[in-house]
Amino acid sequence: MTLPSDHPAIAAPRVGVLLVNLGTPDAPEPPAVRRYLAEFLSDRRVVEIPPILWQPILRGIILNTRPKKSAHAYAQIWTDQGSPLAAITRAQAAALQIALGDAAEVAHAMRYGEPAIGPAIDALAAAGCRRILIAPLYPQYCAATTATVVDAATDHLKTLRWQPALRFLPPYADDPAYLDALTASVEAGLAALDFVPDILLASFHGMPERTLHLGDPYHCQCQKTARLLGEALGRPVEVAFQSRFGRAKWLEPATDAQLEKFAQAGKSVAVLAPGFAADCLETLEELAIRGKEQFMAAGGRKFAYLPCLNADAPGVAMLEALVRRELAGWI
Repeated sequence: MTLPSDHPAIAAPRVGVLLVNLGTPDAPEPPAVRRYLAEFLSDRRVVEIPPILWQPILRGIILNTRPKKSAHAYAQIWTDQGSPLAAITRAQAAALQIALGDAAEVAHAMRYGEPAIGPAIDALAAAGCRRILIAPLYPQYCAATTATVVDAATDHLKTLRWQPALRFLPPYADDPAYLDALTASVEAGLAALDFVPDILLASFHGMPERTLHLGDPYHCQCQKTARLLGEALGRPVEVAFQSRFGRAKWLEPATDAQLEKFAQAGKSVAVLAPGFAADCLETLEELAIRGKEQFMAAGGRKFAYLPCLNADAPGVAMLEALVRRELAGWI
C-alpha cells in the first residue's frame, strides 16, 4: 500500500522493555537529596498517612533535617559514574539489550528521580514500541514498591492519545531463575571470603508492620526467598529487615539488632540483600559500611557483605529468562 505524500512518519512496530528501579538523587548534595526525598516521601503508597497530617511534617521537619545526613551517606558511595544504583541499572539495561538483540528495545527508568517513567515510555513509543513490558526490579511484591511503578505507568497512559499496550513483570520471589541466580552469586561471594561465616543473614528493606496486616505479601515472600535460598545452599539463611524510619512498629527482626546479637555471641556473619536488584545506598552504606561498623563495635570479628546480582552474568541471565517469558506472544 502506498501512503499519501503528506502522511506523518511512523516508526516500524517494535516491542519495548522498560526496567524500573526505585531511584536516586542526581548528586550527593543536600539540594538534590531534598528534591528526591520530596518526591519519594510524597507518594501515598510509600507513606500511608493522610497528606493533611503528613505534609507539614515532611515539609517542616524531614526535608529540613534529613537531606544533609543522607547527602553525607551518598557521598561515601558515590562513583565517577554517579550513583551506584543509577550506574548499575544502566548497565543492566545495556546487558539485557545485548542478550535480547533485535527482539526488543530495552530502556531503564527510575520511579523517583531521573530518568522518569513517563518520558521513558514516550521514548520507547517514539522508537516504534507499541507493546511495552514494564519490569519493576523488585523480587518481592509490596504496595510501596511494585504498585507505585504500576501507578506511575498507568497514570502516564492517561496523558497519551495513542497508548501502547503494556504488560508488567510480576514479582519473582520464588522463581527458579531468580533463585538460581541468587545461589550462584552467593556461592561465588562465599568462595571469595577468607573465612566461613557462621551466619548468613538476608537483610530485606523494612516495611511498617501494618502493611502485613493490610494484605501485602511482602513479609511472606521475603521469608520464602530466604528459605528456598537456604535449601539451595544447603545451609540456613536468617532473615532481618533494615531501614526503619519513624515511630511506627516495623517488620522484625531488625537488621541492626541481629548484627549486634550475632557479634555479642561471637558469630561471624556474611550479609546479603536479596530484595535489591542493584547495590545502592541501603546496601553499600547502610549494610557494608554502617552495618560492619556496628557489628565490630559490638565485639564482632568477621563480617562480609555479599554484593547484589547487579549486572553480573547470573543476574543478567535471570533478567533475560524472566523478560523472555513475559514477552511470549510478542516476540
